[in-house]
Amino acid sequence: MKINLSGHHVDITDSIKEHVNEKFSKIATHFPTLISLDIIISKEHGEFQVEISTKYEGSRISASGSNGVMYPAIASAAKKLDAALKHRKGQLKADLHEKPVSTTPEIAHEIVQEMKLV
Repeated sequence: MKINLSGHHVDITDSIKEHVNEKFSKIATHFPTLISLDIIISKEHGEFQVEISTKYEGSRISASGSNGVMYPAIASAAKKLDAALKHRKGQLKADLHEKPVSTTPEIAHEIVQEMKLV
């Protein structure tokens, strides 16, 4: 998985790159069809904001996290992205299963006809 990391008012150092790669290695193993992640780390008004976006199975998924310290902001965004990807994967699995056709109205109608209401 390719990680496109950029910073806005933040210098992206090697330690930040290592931390991001470490955080998203788990996501890469759980979702092998992910091709790339776009991560933007910005600092505004003394708060770090991390925005992550990617495409997974035909839909655009994004997550963001913010904190006064950079590393917890990255962890928060990573956790939210993992949850969003799991949700999307569940939706795709649910779509694979065929929904049963309900016959309840006809059965209920027959039962009412057989009942002897006085």
